Amino acid sequence: MSILGTRVERKEDPDLLTVGGMYVDDLAPADALHVTFVRSVMAHAIVNSIDVTEAAAMPGIIGVFTAADLDLQPKSPSIPLLNQAMVRTSLATDRVRYVGEPVAAVVSETRNQGVDAAELVLVDYEPLEAVVTMEQALEDNVLLFPEVGTNSPFAIPSNLEGDPFAECEVSVSLSFRNQRLAPCPLEPRATVAKWETDADGTERLTQWSSTQGAHGTRDSLAAATGVEPGQVRVICPDVGGGFGAKNGGYPEDIVTSLLARRLGRPTRWAEARSESMLGLVHGRACHFDAQIGGSKDGTITAYNVHMTQDGGAYAEVGAVLPFITRVVTSGVYDIPVVGFSATSTLTNTMPIGAYRGAGRPEATHAIERMIDAFAAEIGMDPAEVRRKNFIRPEQFPIQTPTGADMDSGEYAKALDVVMSAADYPALRAEQARRREDPSAKLLGLGWSVYVEIANPMSNGEFGSIEILPDGSAIALTGSSSHGQGHHTAFAQVASEVLGIPVDKIDVRHGDTDEVKRGGGTGGSKSLQVGGSALWQASEAAVEKAKDIAAELLEANPADIVLDTESGAFSVTGTPAIAKSWAEIGTKVAEDEGINLIAEIDFQPSGATFPFGAHLSVVEVDRDTGEVSVLRHIACDDAGTMVNPMIVEGQVHGGLASGIAQALMEEFVYDEQGNPVTSNFMDYAFASTMELPSFERIPQETPTPRNPIGAKGVGESGTIGATPAVQNAVVDALGHLGIRHVDIPTTAERVWNAMQVS
Repeated sequence: MSILGTRVERKEDPDLLTVGGMYVDDLAPADALHVTFVRSVMAHAIVNSIDVTEAAAMPGIIGVFTAADLDLQPKSPSIPLLNQAMVRTSLATDRVRYVGEPVAAVVSETRNQGVDAAELVLVDYEPLEAVVTMEQALEDNVLLFPEVGTNSPFAIPSNLEGDPFAECEVSVSLSFRNQRLAPCPLEPRATVAKWETDADGTERLTQWSSTQGAHGTRDSLAAATGVEPGQVRVICPDVGGGFGAKNGGYPEDIVTSLLARRLGRPTRWAEARSESMLGLVHGRACHFDAQIGGSKDGTITAYNVHMTQDGGAYAEVGAVLPFITRVVTSGVYDIPVVGFSATSTLTNTMPIGAYRGAGRPEATHAIERMIDAFAAEIGMDPAEVRRKNFIRPEQFPIQTPTGADMDSGEYAKALDVVMSAADYPALRAEQARRREDPSAKLLGLGWSVYVEIANPMSNGEFGSIEILPDGSAIALTGSSSHGQGHHTAFAQVASEVLGIPVDKIDVRHGDTDEVKRGGGTGGSKSLQVGGSALWQASEAAVEKAKDIAAELLEANPADIVLDTESGAFSVTGTPAIAKSWAEIGTKVAEDEGINLIAEIDFQPSGATFPFGAHLSVVEVDRDTGEVSVLRHIACDDAGTMVNPMIVEGQVHGGLASGIAQALMEEFVYDEQGNPVTSNFMDYAFASTMELPSFERIPQETPTPRNPIGAKGVGESGTIGATPAVQNAVVDALGHLGIRHVDIPTTAERVWNAMQVS
């Protein structure tokens, strides 16, 4: 019996729910010094001087350090596509570019001493005009990098020539935004650094880090501290959420490691929630100018979108996200002519990074909003417009006009099962009834049928299997878990091949001394590449074990078979005489002095393309504009499901995130670049009170691009939910002549739209 597709309870949860996890801040040595960062209170200013005298004299203060003290040098963006002249120093030097930017670091014996001293660091700022909006930035009147001469670090020119809409019977244009979000992981960032010197005099850094990729963090720390990667050990313990934001080497991680070396003592830093809101990369923050056209019968023949991306104050991952958005511009639709162009720009705000979907939610938002606008223009139900234009199953594999090499998809099937589960005709009838009843709240139905590109850079991953003498196994993965259920799902994958029970497979990750290499977690790639690496490593372990079993059974290795039900090796046709994994493991350990180990670097044949169909049912209060989500029906297809329970949990989390963006979440700056939503009192964070019980419909369309057939699912719910809710709100108001409401669809925004309709 296959264990794939089985709802195995998560191995991680008993400890997390009883004794609790072990997080970075729990692991700091007793003698570790505390680091507190002095952060800019200005969005844009020249730094004339930094006076640390009073702060340094405070009790318990070991020192106060600036960029000059640590000899920090400006570094170019890590992504070559970005303007390399837009450099950054881990602590600001001559200029600050956003509120919250680290300016100096206070080192103290206790945390409270550091917080008090940081208040006494005097920074002489010469205020500059702040560039807060993308529109201001594009004017280039005020430059964040005057020596560069532009605020734009990256652009994609249009691929279209001529007017693709000239022959269209109908075309619709719309300008709309995708607002700035804060990732808000439950565990804020933390790091602990400790330097030691080996017997041969070699310096070695051990750094505990709350990160999504231990090996990437190791490499960034090695580069920043001027040592070889082999001299850095990064340990990633339990991580309380990441959502894409806990990637890369943040300034605080680098400075903490440099201070530990400078002072000869371990150092530790853990951010408060308000710091996290100001110092952890933000997400989304873009604007679309889009046009869609086709025939009155619902056939779409042309689609073009220009994306303006806010990169924040520095050219980082967020500024290059349009590169990924472009690939899936046309979504699930077979549109002959598709155009895309983009301009990224810098503003005096927190830099934008990778946040749950990273470029793909933006693409889905744009096309799904435009599909509804087109449907409204021609008077056709938006579900039928979608069905008419879907890429059909027999067309796969297919390459879209913007270069998406798509593997498989059953889009109409997903739409149909959602439509059936929702009783769509009855909902439309109820909508019509409510419109005629002035005392009833308005009802809206919103569709989103999406596709995402999972593992967009087609990264590979490392995996290894070690068989112990007792017949248990250790599985090492270069992937990294921060809540997704890796320990369970990866153990299921290995168990499927090895025949060793899940509870006897110990999945480990996040220690660069134990795991040789790895790509970490991001882009919904963990199972499809990390799991596949363990699948192939398990297969390699089986082949090695067959040679040992053949020796023990005095048979030809080609005649040895493994019964994965019992986990025993035997000669074909004689299962009664068999050797267990324990006997194999013991034999190898006795003969060779080491355990049986097989390791693999899995390289996929390409990205995968998870997809899904969402229908959101909302009601809108006629008097207040308040929006409530009554039902949300989702069919998210991530290929082969190793553990349906984990998939369901991932989708539920994604739906909550996506619905929250549509209804309430937004990180806001005022006209001077001051953040006004920097804590959970001001930043609207969804709770169970605002969310319905989700209705999930499983569907599996396996991919041929990895041995498991799995695609990604961690970002799927987020990608599909936001435009579904927005489309539902607009649908509720459509009879009033309202054709668009920007997100978040707050009561105030909806009410204002109703007043001018």
